Amino acid sequence: MTDKVECVVVGAGVVGLAIARALSLKGHEVIVLEAESAFGTHTSSRNSEVVHAGIYYPTASLKARLCVSGRSLLYDYCRERGVDFQQVGKLIVATSSEQAGLLKAYHAQGRINGVADLELLSEEKLHQLEPEVRGGAALWSPSTGIVDSHALMLSLLGDFENAAGTLVLRCPVHSFKQVAVGFEMDAGSEGAAIKLQSRWLINSAGHGAIPLAKASAVDDLPENYYPAGHYFSYQGKSPFSHLIYPVAGAGSLGLHATLDLGGQLKFGPDVDWREQLDYRFDLSETRLQHFESRIRDYYPALEVSRLQPGYVGVRPRISGPFDPAVDFEIEGPESHGVQGLVQLFGIESPGLTACLAIADEVVSSLSEN
Repeated sequence: MTDKVECVVVGAGVVGLAIARALSLKGHEVIVLEAESAFGTHTSSRNSEVVHAGIYYPTASLKARLCVSGRSLLYDYCRERGVDFQQVGKLIVATSSEQAGLLKAYHAQGRINGVADLELLSEEKLHQLEPEVRGGAALWSPSTGIVDSHALMLSLLGDFENAAGTLVLRCPVHSFKQVAVGFEMDAGSEGAAIKLQSRWLINSAGHGAIPLAKASAVDDLPENYYPAGHYFSYQGKSPFSHLIYPVAGAGSLGLHATLDLGGQLKFGPDVDWREQLDYRFDLSETRLQHFESRIRDYYPALEVSRLQPGYVGVRPRISGPFDPAVDFEIEGPESHGVQGLVQLFGIESPGLTACLAIADEVVSSLSEN
């Protein structure tokens, strides 16, 4: 038998949950199918938990637009639902005159993107805010913050289930095909296979989104890349009270210093390109030396013995190691012509910040077709 439902969302990361919530609150019948035994086990739980302001992204890009609007939506949502967050602010630090010039470019780009509260700081003002940081200038972003990503996902899931939505775990979707009334998909594990038919299908499977589309004979797909990022925790009291970022490098925002909601400091991520999804932590001396060198650029008093292995995250990136970073790809009916289908590729940072805005984008895309 083939079970029927109005809408299926594939993937229970923060973006999939936000989309499912938004659809169910509109009165739609929604099922979320998740391959793992819990929600949010990949990108959504292996990141810096930073709420980004929207500074770096190219003008008129989805990342710029959805980050800026998503940040406001996320802060409002967290206040309403009691999800723990702190608007601690971020300092982007320049350690050379060349980097100081880049701060001015960031400031200008941020203002174009709608980030109106950025401030260029002198060396003196920087050191008033963060005495332990070395730098000749900084860009201050007071609207950058941190959020409890697990509590956020729990809240989104609660809203979804209260609106009669259903989350099904351990239920991978292997492929889908278009049929007369929507989509039919093969899902489930060995011995528990199911066929499901839906009017709408949202492929928000993160790292699995492109493989699922390939298995379903979708054409013109981007490639999957796997830039892993190591995070080291810093034991003991943090020397910082704000987030500290170096000037961004190629394909990365650099080895930044972030705080969690308990005040624990961590450094990362680096960029370690891998052939497949791989969360193993590389404890080599070379890795540690790399971290030490990059951190000392802005924090000379680093005590290396306080660096302890944390975790590895892997971005679902759709551009390679020698390519410029690319925008989110949210492929709806208006772009591919298939009614009721939305596929999301390359939803890396700032996907957490933008999750509610991405959900609105998907709902709008489906509602217009």
